[in-house]
Amino acid sequence: MGSVPALIWMILGVLLIAAEVLSGDFVLVMLGAAALGAAGAAGLGADLVVSALVFCALSLGLVAGVRPVLKRRLDKGIGHRSGVEALLGGTAVVVSTVDGHGGRVRIGGEVWSARSVDHAVLEPGAEVTVVEISGATAVVLGT
Repeated sequence: MGSVPALIWMILGVLLIAAEVLSGDFVLVMLGAAALGAAGAAGLGADLVVSALVFCALSLGLVAGVRPVLKRRLDKGIGHRSGVEALLGGTAVVVSTVDGHGGRVRIGGEVWSARSVDHAVLEPGAEVTVVEISGATAVVLGT
């Protein structure tokens, strides 16, 4: 008789974890993991009341403790800019005179071809702001 409650808890856990694909909020996966924990307790011989208490304790701990940490960690990546997008708004230093037609700037450790957005002449050593990346050319604005 002890294996039937374990099987029911296991099926519930798998269904909840599978349903998480539709919700994406990490609540169902936490409840599914708690149900799998209750299945383990039932499989070890715990009665229905004890396995239900295991489910409740694990649910509370996972939803209140693990879920917020997991959400924060995944939300960090949402606002992260990478590649060319990460360069926009950044500072560069003019390496060779930049005007509306060309020139060179150093962005981070790399030298890029550049042109000024307002056709101003920017001398070497000047700090500029990257406002656009057009192909392999940084479009900059003098500060």
